[in-house]
Order: sequence, then C-alpha cells, then structure tokens
Amino acid sequence: MAEPRVLLVMGVSGSGKSTVGTLLASELGWKFYDADDYHPEENRVKMGNGTPLNDQDRIPWLCKLHDILLRDVALGQHVVLACSALKRTYRDILTRGKESAPLKCGGLSKEEKPTEVQLLVVHLSGSFEVISNRLLRRKGHFMPPELLQSQFDTLEPPSAPENFIQISVDKNPSEIIATVIETLKMK
Repeated sequence: MAEPRVLLVMGVSGSGKSTVGTLLASELGWKFYDADDYHPEENRVKMGNGTPLNDQDRIPWLCKLHDILLRDVALGQHVVLACSALKRTYRDILTRGKESAPLKCGGLSKEEKPTEVQLLVVHLSGSFEVISNRLLRRKGHFMPPELLQSQFDTLEPPSAPENFIQISVDKNPSEIIATVIETLKMK
C-alpha cells in the first residue's frame, strides 16, 4: 500500500477524535478537518433532539468529506480527518467516494474514473463506561450523551484489509500521538 496521505481518526462520540486529530495535525504539520464542522444543520438538529442519524443522513456528508480529501491530496497536502466513520461502508465512501455509497449522492459520469484516497485509519477504542463518563463532562456539543449507545450499536471496528491501527482511549493523548507517528514511520 502507498504511504497514506490521510489519517482518519475515528471512533464513537467522546473517544477523543477531535483532540487527537488536532494534536496529530499540529505535530505532523498536516491540515486538519473535523467532520462535525461539515454536518448540515438538519443533521445537527436531529442529533440535538436525540435522534440517531441514519445512512440517508450520513452519506451526502461523507461524500462531501471525500471530495474535500480528494481535493487536498490532489494539491499535494497531507490531511488529518476526525470523523466517526462508524461503519466500514462509511470508511469506504471516505476512501473511494460516491461509487462506494449504497445510496448514491450524485454519480460518476461515464468518463470519470473512481478516485481513491490512501487512508490510515486510527481507531480510538474504549469501553462504553469510559467514553460515557467523558461525554457527561463535555459541554457545548450537539451530540447528546444519550446517543452514545446507538453509536456503539452502529460501530463496525476496522478489520483487514483496511489499513488501520486500534488505540485504546485509556492512553493519554501524547501516547496516542507517539503510537500513530511510529506507525507512519513504518508505512
């Protein structure tokens, strides 16, 4: 596999994606995106009202994120993306774009070839109890703690042949960053 141009920091809400992603981008000198910043208002309202998102809600959002990654990689940039990416299908959309979506969000013309983004998936994993306690302390986020169980129910942890590492949220952020950087050196 080619060297990853994108680090996808994934996990359930409260796993530390934004914190770890920001620190990684700063340490590596890479561009950082928080996928939460790209949710349409209707998704934010839905989650804020305690309703979990479904595929119809997520797929256009994921396609938009793929397009952003593709653009930046084409410009020669390296990117860190913090995104829940709970299902394998969602990570496939981030990697391959529209043609990976079970519910299409636009289509490729016959002349267009699918374009792939090389990702290293950094899965921040932890127990429901640990992450729930984090969410209960978090203030000002549109994702209420009551939706955490739905995220765990939806979660499909990365597995082969995905290019991934799994890191426990029990580690402190500096240990997580060091593990990711060491992994990148081996790629």
